[in-house]
Formats: sequence, C-alpha cells, structure tokens
Amino acid sequence: MLTQTAAGRTYDYSYCVGGRMGQPASVAIGSGDTVYVLLRGTENIPNVPANRSTSGARIGIYSIGAAAGDEEVVDEIGSAGEADGEFIWPAGVALDSQENVYVTDEWLNRISVFDSKGNLLRMWGSEGEGDGEFNGPSGIALDQDDNVYVVDSRNHRIQKLTKDGKFLTKWGNLGSGEGELDSPWGITVDQQGNVYVADHKNHRAQKFTSDGDFVTSFGSHGTGAGQLNRPTDVAVDPDGDVYVCDWANNRVQAFRPDGKYLANIIGDAQQPGMWHQQTIDANADTQKARRRVYSLEPEWRFVMPRGVAFDSKKGRLLVADTHRGRIQIYDKLSNYQDPQFNL
Repeated sequence: MLTQTAAGRTYDYSYCVGGRMGQPASVAIGSGDTVYVLLRGTENIPNVPANRSTSGARIGIYSIGAAAGDEEVVDEIGSAGEADGEFIWPAGVALDSQENVYVTDEWLNRISVFDSKGNLLRMWGSEGEGDGEFNGPSGIALDQDDNVYVVDSRNHRIQKLTKDGKFLTKWGNLGSGEGELDSPWGITVDQQGNVYVADHKNHRAQKFTSDGDFVTSFGSHGTGAGQLNRPTDVAVDPDGDVYVCDWANNRVQAFRPDGKYLANIIGDAQQPGMWHQQTIDANADTQKARRRVYSLEPEWRFVMPRGVAFDSKKGRLLVADTHRGRIQIYDKLSNYQDPQFNL
C-alpha cells in the first residue's frame, strides 16, 4: 500500500535510497538535505576474537532530496578499527546543535565525536558499570540543550551526560516493570524533552521525562497490530506520534501519543533505488534472474529494519532497511484528500 490513511494521518511512500550504503543501521537528520547514516558491513578487523563478528563500519553522509534521483554521496566519517576515530561495532549516531556527530561503539564501549567534516573532536567512555562507564552502548540522542542520552544496553539503563561526557544522571535496571529495561536499544528525544526508548527484549517502547520518570509505554509482545517483537529504534514527530522499528516483525509500527495503534508500515519499494538500478542495469544475469521470479513483491518489503528517524523539517519518515541495504522514505501528509470519482 503506497498510501495509507489512519486516524487522520496519511503516510505516502516516496522513494528509496540504496546501493552505496552497505548495511544502514541508524539515521540522523542534518541540515538541508543532509542525512547521516551509520553503516555496517563485513571487513576483517585485527585483534577481534574469531568467534565474534566484525563490521566494516563508517558514517555515510548523503544528500537526500524530495524525489527519486535527488540522492548524492557527500562524504564518509571514520573507518573500521580500534584506533582513535575508528569503529568496531558502531550502533547509534546522533547530532548536536552544531551538527557535530556522536557515534556509540558497543565493542569499544566509547562515544566518538566528530565535526560535520569528519574531524575527530573528542572521545569518552570505558567498559564498566559505574557512572559514565558502559557495557554495550547502543542508541544515542541529544536534547535541545545538547545533553546526551546513551542507551547503556547490557547494563540495562539510560545514562544522561553533557556533550563533553560528564555524567549527569541515570535510570533503569533489568526487569519488565514500568521503568525497567531489558537490553534496550534505540532512543530519541521529542521537542518537549521527553525520552523514548526501544526496550528490545521487553518488546515495547517506553517514554520517560528528561530525568527518567516513567510516563507511558507503547506496544506489547506479538505479531498483531500494535504488537512488537524485539524493537530496535524509536522516533517521534512534531505531532507526538511515535514510530517503533519492529525489527523481528519486519515493519515499523506507528502509535498515537496516547499509545494507541495507528498504522503498520512494511516497506513499499516497488522501484529499486537509483544506485541499485544502476547495478541491475549493468548485470545481464541479474536482469534475467529478476524476470524469472513469480513476484518481485518480497523485494519491496523491509527485512529486519534497524533504525528509524523523523525529519521534522520535511515531514518525512526515514527507515533504515538494513538487510536490503537502503533507506525507505515516507512523507506524512497533513492535507491529503481522497480522490473523487464520478461513477
């Protein structure tokens, strides 16, 4: 369904961008058409145990316009490795008010901060359970005052720090009750400073105040409408509608601010992205293989999407369709009218 309307909201599929971005896992919205995408791939990295996977990791900077064909590769930040400015298992990316780029690394247990040109500014963090220490940091977000919220995943908590890494406060512990967390992953902050967390193994998203007081939750375990299976990320738009990346159900679920289910977004990329199409056009065997299948519909859909972000200035939802190597884009339309037909 390219266009769907639910409770007065209309989500209209726009286009997808892919083919030059490895495995996109997290998205941050920059100024203008600039989008920062955390990319994970498969490169051999030294000094990592053989039984642990590694990632050819970097931050891709793209210009993504309003229509198909408007996409452009701008630059890259970082590379795979353990040295300063490098990544092993990057998990989350976020921007501050100056468009400096913050990246978590769940293997190195640190946050690296770059300017928008890719110059390393600072790093902080170490492995542990103390204040300002991490065990598998994943999602990251900043509020309007440039306070940093880090999902300390294997410590089952959220830490709030200054942009220089000074510890401010923390909340959460292992459990399934209100305000408790089990391997949380993605995070976002709304315009009022409320914090939303993808509570991965509790199959829900939770909303907190900026100091960690529980407000409400979204979703429950399952495969039905409004149910979740291992959510990995969360986004919120200026209307307060909440989008949860429903990773193991291969979809994004939309909720109203009061937690009621709104819509189910499953991926609608009926046309390959520009760079994917160039790859298809250059390979006759690929063209033949695609013509032999009964239906191309499975190609349209999400496969274990990892990240979601809402571009408030452009009114669009960006979904990191990780295992398809692309970003799918949906416009949220405010004045959509159904077509009128004379019968």
